[in-house]
Amino acid sequence: MIKKNNWAGKNGPLLIAEVGGNHEGSFSYAKKLVNLAIKSGVDIVKLQLYTGSRLVSEVESKDRYEHFKKFELSKNEHIYLAKMCRSHKVGYLASVWDLQMLNWIDKYLDYYKIGSGDLTAYPIIKEFALRGKPIILSTGLSNISEINNTIKFIQKQNPRYNNRNYLAILQCTSTYPTDDNEINLNCIETLSKKTKMAVGYSDHSIGDLALKAAYVKGAEVMEFHFTDTRKNKKFRDHKISLTSKETKKLIKDISRLKKLMGNSLKTPTKYEIKSGHIKSFRRGVYPNKKLKIGHKIKMEDLTFLRPNHGVDARNYKKIIGKTVIKQIKSFEKILIKNVQ
Repeated sequence: MIKKNNWAGKNGPLLIAEVGGNHEGSFSYAKKLVNLAIKSGVDIVKLQLYTGSRLVSEVESKDRYEHFKKFELSKNEHIYLAKMCRSHKVGYLASVWDLQMLNWIDKYLDYYKIGSGDLTAYPIIKEFALRGKPIILSTGLSNISEINNTIKFIQKQNPRYNNRNYLAILQCTSTYPTDDNEINLNCIETLSKKTKMAVGYSDHSIGDLALKAAYVKGAEVMEFHFTDTRKNKKFRDHKISLTSKETKKLIKDISRLKKLMGNSLKTPTKYEIKSGHIKSFRRGVYPNKKLKIGHKIKMEDLTFLRPNHGVDARNYKKIIGKTVIKQIKSFEKILIKNVQ
């Protein structure tokens, strides 16, 4: 079923809490983190599905191979976590880095997430594109030419992805943590203009300021790492993660930012009109002395004061040279009918 907007979240943008590998291979810890993320109010909780042997070459990168082997969760554990999310009406998402896992996890996925490292993995991407669910593509490590080439590849596999409702491109920098001067949130606007797709932001910074700024820059999808605490943690991703309390604060701030941004139509607001300030704050034309009948009004006879009663200050030229036909007191509003 096609949603009107696949990227709409409960509080504005689609918010994804990335538990990722923060469970460090412990299923009990994974359950705790997923439960906390669910309660934090996000739209989607995200994990990572992989086996070390189908992600990293044991020969070429033994250390990374051992790392991913240590962080693996089983099929049944992943399905448990997926059902846990869905039972609480929170979306479940995973970066599926092992296509053998896709067949059994697919029914729990409403979206596909392609991480930055797989942006050029065309054989992997092809499988997702052929299945046709909305794709979220992170763009760390890449340039605009590579991004456009990947988009074209996806669209060639399945024309559904010509529709921005099915493809979101996330600004991302793949360093942990990312220095402020390499966040490059202006790229959100660049990606929007260059790709014509939905845009978002995948965060690896410290704190939540970049996420708030990304929302203001137009991010429709926002992904950030999530943990229970950063204290006494050695695994790098905890350092760039938000806690449940911080996530709730982020959601509250985004909800307020949504109100603050309002709409793009520039017109007096409901309460500006109701307050009467359009009259009371603006200036009208007033005589700075008594104007007797027969007096021809000159510029030096006038002053411009609040409130905007009688003649609007914008129309002051219309009464210069006019003759007073009914006496006007000093600082009394001037009515057009009293001059000719």
